[in-house]
Amino acid sequence: MVPYGIYDITANTGWVDVGVGHDTAAFAVASIRRWWQARGHTDYPSASRLLITADAGGSNSYRQRLWKAELAAFDAEAGLLVTV
Repeated sequence: MVPYGIYDITANTGWVDVGVGHDTAAFAVASIRRWWQARGHTDYPSASRLLITADAGGSNSYRQRLWKAELAAFDAEAGLLVTV
C-alpha cells in the first residue's frame, strides 16, 4: 500500500489516497486528479491555477519525465495552470 496525501491550506483539510502500484509518479498525479474531481473543482470553481508543493525526490523529481508528462496531461484535462 502506498499513501499519497494532499493538504489544502486554504480549507485546512486533508485528502489521503491509498493505492497499490509501483509507479509513484503516475499514482501521485492520479491522486491529485481524484482530489480535483472530488473536492477541488467544487471548493474552487473559479480556479485557473493550482500550486503543488512536493518533496521533489525520487519518482516526483522535477527531472522525471513521467512526473512531468502526467502533470501536463492533468493540466490540460483540468484546464489549470499547474505550478510545482
